[in-house]
Amino acid sequence: MSRDIKFTVNVDEYLSLNKYEVDESNAHIELVDEPSDEEFDKLIMVCPAALYKRDEEGRKSFDYAGCLECGTCRVACGDTIIKKWENPQPTMGIEYRFG
Repeated sequence: MSRDIKFTVNVDEYLSLNKYEVDESNAHIELVDEPSDEEFDKLIMVCPAALYKRDEEGRKSFDYAGCLECGTCRVACGDTIIKKWENPQPTMGIEYRFG
């Protein structure tokens, strides 16, 4: 009897089920003014929501709006480039929904 179970998970599909209430007046994550390339690249690799990006010219960008509030960035980089990390205010942030 074969126990090979093969299935594919589309992460984007599951993430799209979530609801976000973005607090435009209070970012719950802030980076230092000049984040180092090495630390920023760590965040590009570990952030499950892909909030940290570089464009074709190497310019860095970050947007807290789609944050999953997992804390991976805080664990990976501590206070090296994360100036502020706190949970969003009540009724703000992510609301997980399961299909």
